[in-house]
This record gives sequence, structure tokens and C-alpha cells, in this order.
Amino acid sequence: MPLVFVLIWSTGFIVARYGMPHAPPLGFLAWRYVLSILCFLPWILLMRVAWPATRRQWLHLSVTGVLMHAGYLGGVWAAVKAGMGSGLVALIVGLQPVLTGMWLSARGSRVTGRQWAGLLLGFAGLLLVVSRKFGPGGEADAFNLALAVLALLSITIGTLYQKHFVAPCDVRSANAVQLMAALVVTLPLALLEAEPVRWLAAEGGVNWELVAAMAWSVLGLTLGGSSLLYLLIQRGAATSVTSLLYLVPPTTALMAWLLFAEPITLVTIAGIVLAAAGVSLVVRSPR
Repeated sequence: MPLVFVLIWSTGFIVARYGMPHAPPLGFLAWRYVLSILCFLPWILLMRVAWPATRRQWLHLSVTGVLMHAGYLGGVWAAVKAGMGSGLVALIVGLQPVLTGMWLSARGSRVTGRQWAGLLLGFAGLLLVVSRKFGPGGEADAFNLALAVLALLSITIGTLYQKHFVAPCDVRSANAVQLMAALVVTLPLALLEAEPVRWLAAEGGVNWELVAAMAWSVLGLTLGGSSLLYLLIQRGAATSVTSLLYLVPPTTALMAWLLFAEPITLVTIAGIVLAAAGVSLVVRSPR
């Protein structure tokens, strides 16, 4: 499950490269939430999946939906659309495991010395992977940086909130509730965007790049990636789960090399090895 999650989650920036030139960020995400909900509802009804039993659970799932969908995705996609380089966004969001470890330590939860070493080693590897992407195209202004930090705080708080407050329930109904809450927050903001979602290509016909990006965003990233993240948080320790996100930028770099011929240097390879070693230290069971 962790391996599949990392592979799916890593395609997020690849999808953004295909989809963002043809749509505003919140407009794209609003469509993504609507289509994802329409996929989940028949599945829930046909399989007679139970919905959350109490209003409190609906509320907790709604909070995590706003944080982990509307806040995180909205911040990342808006920052990329506004001109921040994908490497810099990945680096900022990659601080999440360290923030999670700091919060758990402050709250009295035990994060071992070995896990701290793994978190710092993984971050060093992450920094190496994205270091080559710093430059004129990756520089951030105050607006870009605020959006990226919003995404970082949203995914960090959402992960901790879900682990602490959300009782185990079926991942399909839980995801549907989270997406509904994200849509309620995202749609009014999307309606304020001036840029349209261009479903038709400039030369006529269907805009297949946008359609393909939307299809994978719904089927792969939301139904697949978000569902796996929900299950991982429910079944594992928060520190171990979030450390997996260190592997996302290196995996994205490999995908960009295969799909777009973006070069991979020895520094990138060294960063991948460090990130993998760091995650191993965090998730490995003690002797």
C-alpha cells in the first residue's frame, strides 16, 4: 500500500503540467471534486456502504476534507499556477514530516531518536532532489510563498486532525464527505476566477490534455491516492505515514525524466538514496 501511494501521489505535479495551462486552479479542482463525488456515490449505494454514524464524525470528516483537499490542493495548484516552480513547492510541502514530528514531540507523543534522524536525513535528500530546480523560474514572491505555506499547514494539520479525531469508517463514504466539504469551500472561490476551464481546444474539438489530466486527477489521485492516504493514516502512526511524502519529489523527478526528458544528475540520485534511507529509519520497527 505505501509503494502504490507514493507512485500515485507523485503524479500530482505531472498532472498539473498537463492540466494547468488549460484551466484556473480552483476551477479545475471544483470539477475534480464534483466528478469524484459522482464516482463515489453510486459505489456507496450499490455496495450499501455505511455513512458516518454521528454528526460529530460528519463534522470531523468535513474539517479534514477542507484541510486536506481544499487547503492543500488549492494552495499547491494556485502556487504553481502563479509561477512558483514545482521543485520549490515540493520542498516547502516536504517540510510536513518535520512539522508532524515537532508537534507530536510537543504533545508528549514519543518520536524516537532514530525516527528524528530519519526525518532529517529524508529532508536532506529532498533538498538535494529539488536543489537543481532553484533559479529564475522557481523563485517565490510573497503571494506564491503564502499559498505554498497554506498547503503545507493544511496537509500537516489535516493529517494530525484525522489521526486524532476521525473514528475508523469506510474509506468510500469518508472520502465522499471530505470531498463534499472541500467543494463547498472551493466552488464559491472558483466562481470568482476570470479564466475559464477550456474543455475545447483552440483549433476545435475536445481538449484531450485537459480531459486526460482531469480523468487521472479523479480516478488516480482522488479515488486512488486520497483513499490510500486515508487508510494509511487510520492504520499507521502519523510520523511514519507522513515520512512517505519524502519519497514523492524523487519519484516525481524520475517520472519527469521518463515523460519529459528532464535531466537527472548525480545530485538527484544521491538525494533519492538519502530520502529512501530516511524513510526506512522512520518506518522500520525497532528490534
